[in-house]
Order: sequence, then C-alpha cells, then structure tokens
Amino acid sequence: MNALPLSRGDLLRALAVVVIWGLNFVVMKVGLQGIGPMLLGALRFAAASLPFLLFVKWPRLPWRFLVAYGLAQGLGQFGFLFLGLQLGMTAGMASVVMQTQAFFTLLLAAPLLGERARGTQWLGLLVALGGLLLIATAHGEGPGQMTLAGFVLTLSAGFMWAVSNIVARLANRVADYDPFPFIVWSSVVPIVPFIALALWMDGPRTVAHQLARIGWPAVLSVVFLAWFATLLAYTLWTRLLKRHPAGRVTPFSLLVPVVGLWSAWTFFGEWPLPQQWLGAGAVLMGLVVNQLGGWWQAQRARRKPVRV
Repeated sequence: MNALPLSRGDLLRALAVVVIWGLNFVVMKVGLQGIGPMLLGALRFAAASLPFLLFVKWPRLPWRFLVAYGLAQGLGQFGFLFLGLQLGMTAGMASVVMQTQAFFTLLLAAPLLGERARGTQWLGLLVALGGLLLIATAHGEGPGQMTLAGFVLTLSAGFMWAVSNIVARLANRVADYDPFPFIVWSSVVPIVPFIALALWMDGPRTVAHQLARIGWPAVLSVVFLAWFATLLAYTLWTRLLKRHPAGRVTPFSLLVPVVGLWSAWTFFGEWPLPQQWLGAGAVLMGLVVNQLGGWWQAQRARRKPVRV
C-alpha cells in the first residue's frame, strides 16, 4: 500500500514546526538577556507542565522513562544549550549545530537499539563532521562571534537531544503512548534540578532579584519556549510522523537552520563568517545525504532492470 502524499494541512503543520523551531534560538537569546540560563530552564518547564497536570492524565508508561526523558531532553539538552547561548554561542550557528542530534542518534542507536545504519548515513555523518570542524575553528571572542565554549556546550546539547531520542524509542517499545501527556509529565522532572543549579550557580539573592524584576521580554520568551516550541511543535511533529513515513517528514527539519540563520541576522545582526557558512553548508549537506540517501538507493534499485 502506497503512503498518501502530504495534504495541504500537513504541509502547513510541517512549516509551522519549522518556523517555531527556527525562531526558537532567537527567543532563547531574548530570554537570557533578563534571567540566567538555569532559571530560564526552570521557568520553561514549569510553564510547560504545571498548568496542565490537573487536566492531562499520566501516560501509560513506567515512571523511569519519564524521568530519563526529562533529565536528558530537559535538563541535559536545554541546560547545555541555554548555558552555551549565554557563553557566546550565536543563535544562528546554534540552529545548525543542534541538528547534529540526528548523527548522535545514529551512533547511539546501533549499540543501544540494535539499529544498523546504511552506508549513506555514515557518509552523511562524515560530511557533517567536516562541517563541524570548520565551524569550530572559526570561533572568536569578539562581540557577535561564536566562542569555543559556546560551541562545545551546544554540541553537548545536541548529544543530549540524541539521548532523549533513544529514550523515546525505547519507551515506544514498551507501550504506544500519547506524546502530549508524555511531554507534559516529563517536563516536571527538570524543574527542581534547574532551580537547584540556578541557586548554586547564581546564588539565592541573584535568583530572587531576577524573579522580582523579570520583564515582559523574558515572560514572553518563557511562554513561547514552553507552549509553542515544546507542547505545540512536538505534538504537530509527532502527529505528522504517525500519519506519514519518517523519510517523508524528517527532511523538513533541514529548513530549521535556514529560519534560524535568517532570524538571527534579522533580530541580532549575526552574520556568520565565510568559514562558518562553509561549515553550515557541509552540515546541511550531510543531513541531506543522511535523510535522502535511503530514498535515493530505493529509487535506484527500482529502476535497475531485473535479470532473468
């Protein structure tokens, strides 16, 4: 049975996710101008979970999966990313480097899930790694430049995103769960660790001062990150994956860095160096090879004449 093509509504949903996730990095930068990275993480996940706990039922999964996902995707991914953005990672380059989660997932899936990678996926990984090396060597310490610390922390965030992908796949082997309750309840897990880290890193007095003087830009950033980038975007994305093959849906994620680079240039005047442009292009090319390589091989096999 052939898969149905994406409807106009499905295309609009996919593009909505791309725009939300692409703007996500600029919104994070705005939020970090008013509050610290760990406090931003605590507020983000509190807003994504606490208002909905009375209305959303516990997902049909053992609690260990929610804890593992909350620590990996919440505390790990966004803890590293927020800290990286504060320590000099540009919003545009962050949107590119975070896409390495696809390759980290590929590396982890083999030993942990028993999933074998295709040759084109390994080729895409090598191309993207070359691009990351170009990006990493183009760091600087001046205003508007990407720092090495910011790059390493963002790369670590991509790795933690991959870990959360593995947890989600393992959970799916246990039960066919609804993604919205899973995201809501797992978002409770990182709240207390984020608060503890904020108190340890910034001190109780600074945290209290930031909360007392929080402005509308930071509040709107928290709302966008919690309700749009987390709850809405992940729900739309998962719905698309349930209705269509992954190979048809996931290539849309290649547009996220395009929106991320454009929004960073528009709002912050961030313009990557020539070396960073080359590196970003190599990362995106690696993603294209990774996502579309299997489809290309399948089409080639179909066109190959059958010997009798």
